[in-house]
Amino acid sequence: MINAISSFLFLPFFLTGQPVVANTLKPLASPGSGQYLASREFSLEKRYDNSFVNEVFKDNILLTIKYLSGEEIDPRKVDFEKIRKPFEYKFVLKSGETFAFHDDVLPELEGKITKTTNAHFNARDGFKSDGSLMGDGVCHLASLLYWVARDAGLETKTRVNHNFANIPEVPKEYGVSIYATPGKQYSDQLQNLYITNNKNREIAFEFNYDGQNLKITAI
Repeated sequence: MINAISSFLFLPFFLTGQPVVANTLKPLASPGSGQYLASREFSLEKRYDNSFVNEVFKDNILLTIKYLSGEEIDPRKVDFEKIRKPFEYKFVLKSGETFAFHDDVLPELEGKITKTTNAHFNARDGFKSDGSLMGDGVCHLASLLYWVARDAGLETKTRVNHNFANIPEVPKEYGVSIYATPGKQYSDQLQNLYITNNKNREIAFEFNYDGQNLKITAI
């Protein structure tokens, strides 16, 4: 997550203007079959080298997945102790369906999004700040998801890379910048992640958190 000033500084340098489509295909399997197209993971204990900031990143990542799952969240009193407990969750994209990380999408995708995280990564949604940025950490989650989608051979689109800042355990080419704030529609649309199921069957994304590591698997 970057603030408006950072967006202004970095935005012109990282626009690709074209969808980024993975060309590495893995053997197809049916959701729930035990086989998978791609799987990646990282530690939520290694998001940042400062323990306080790391906890902010960790909690914001886990809170985003809870919103994605549709779990009821009271943003005025988020129970982070509960959110930090191990869990499994999955969502499914049918053939031709598109996921967007947040709901402020590019004009050509208006009305075509079937799934989002349902979050805007701000204080009103109960997200944490590390003292300078609200919602820090969600870019790490988006980047891990992007990496898996690319590996799985799905159609992906992201316009602003996160290579201006390191994302531990994720190669720089998979870094995704996420930004969602009222009144910043153009910046929001570009700083988003779009994944389209270009297969002729359903694709499931499974999230597994064991209390330390987060794994995302496409099957």
